Amino acid sequence: MRKKTFAAAALLAAATLTLSACGNGNDADESPVAVVSGGSDSNKPATVLDQPFDKPALVLTDTHGKKYDLRKETKGHPTLVYFGYTHCPDICPATMSNIAVAKKSLPKAERDDLKVVFVTTDPGRDTPAELGKWLKGIDPEFIGLTGDFAKVQAGARSLGIAVEPTKKDENGKLVSMHGTQVVAFSPKTDAGYVLYGESATADDYAKDLPKLVEGANP
Repeated sequence: MRKKTFAAAALLAAATLTLSACGNGNDADESPVAVVSGGSDSNKPATVLDQPFDKPALVLTDTHGKKYDLRKETKGHPTLVYFGYTHCPDICPATMSNIAVAKKSLPKAERDDLKVVFVTTDPGRDTPAELGKWLKGIDPEFIGLTGDFAKVQAGARSLGIAVEPTKKDENGKLVSMHGTQVVAFSPKTDAGYVLYGESATADDYAKDLPKLVEGANP
């Protein structure tokens, strides 16, 4: 696996400064176009941090309409966190599907231990029911969270992931601004040591998950 080691602060600066388009912008496609930031090393499948991120102190609503405390509920579990939205035409479903495929390669006990959390960047449309319906088609065990946008934005920003409010572009399409990084948190320390860019494949995740669930870096 290709990887580099960076300080979290440097990645935070790079990710929050650069925004680029995701989605083809085809006018015939009525799906909203996602606008994302991949960070300074988005062409690499994984980045191992020498200074890990703290897990965000996010308390949001899950797909059952119940309060979900990210730190409390995932404490001691290997955890993957991704910020995206259900109307995304490409990268969001592709990323979650890649993780779902890779997860199947783990033994059952490790699959049950792994927490995969999808935090919506478009809470105005992504209700608990919408999130639940969308995630059920990918992996019903994945955790979907929605809630106050300011909380979501602050949580993403603490991980160096840029998120902006959903808005209409010049063609009248709804656009969500969000980063495409997946952050992997260790079950030993609950800190985020590994970032995956949008180029990470199901094979990349499948190779790394056995180490991640043990609390080791790939």
